[in-house]
Amino acid sequence: MPDANGKKVAIVTGGSRGIGAAIAERLAGDGFAVVINYAGSAAEAEALAGKIAQAGGRAITAQADVSDPAAVARLFDAAEAAFGGVDVLVNNAGVMRLSAIADADDAVFDSQMAINLKGTFNTLREAARRLRNGGRIVNLSSSQAGILSPTYGIYAASKAAVEALTHVLAKELRGRNITVNAVAPGPTTTKLFLDGKSQELIDHLAKLAPLERLGEPKDVAAAISFLTGPDGGWINGQVLRANGGVI
Repeated sequence: MPDANGKKVAIVTGGSRGIGAAIAERLAGDGFAVVINYAGSAAEAEALAGKIAQAGGRAITAQADVSDPAAVARLFDAAEAAFGGVDVLVNNAGVMRLSAIADADDAVFDSQMAINLKGTFNTLREAARRLRNGGRIVNLSSSQAGILSPTYGIYAASKAAVEALTHVLAKELRGRNITVNAVAPGPTTTKLFLDGKSQELIDHLAKLAPLERLGEPKDVAAAISFLTGPDGGWINGQVLRANGGVI
């Protein structure tokens, strides 16, 4: 069921910047009422909500640390209070801290598992209980789950686990007409990806894909638009690698 204004409702976690912001803006343009979740970037989230409203869309912001189950429950409560229910969940919140396995301390491991894996589990559990029938779930994985580059071991492991949850939940939601898929971006021009990289390395990474460029947030948002839109209804339990052919 859509909200009172005829719009279906989408929660986008980590929606205030980068890929998440592009997803929120694209889904608003597709006609969804959007809940922009953020952990700490309140000003950026509010600015994005204002931008969406100025373009004729509907959006609210909702602070929640996805690694906290109680905060995730409150996130869904906020969506239901504002718009009457939830039809789409996009699990975009994530962190990436690179380290060789031999050099990684517990904090590097724990932080990525807490947000990338436990955070995704928390929102999937809530969505499995509360998403309206006919809804869509899209988890953000990473093409590093297939590329498996040195120093990406913990990050890739967290995303491989997200892909496992994706496949299992798609089967568990049998009978409710809810699809569960993952999108696995490759190198994409976000602050998260570019931080700490030399121009030489960035240029090298841009050449990895046969299309010879880095991905842009809007490329990932387009894949999610497909999976959450009318043409994506027969795609279920799949991982779509939006990476220009890197792997």
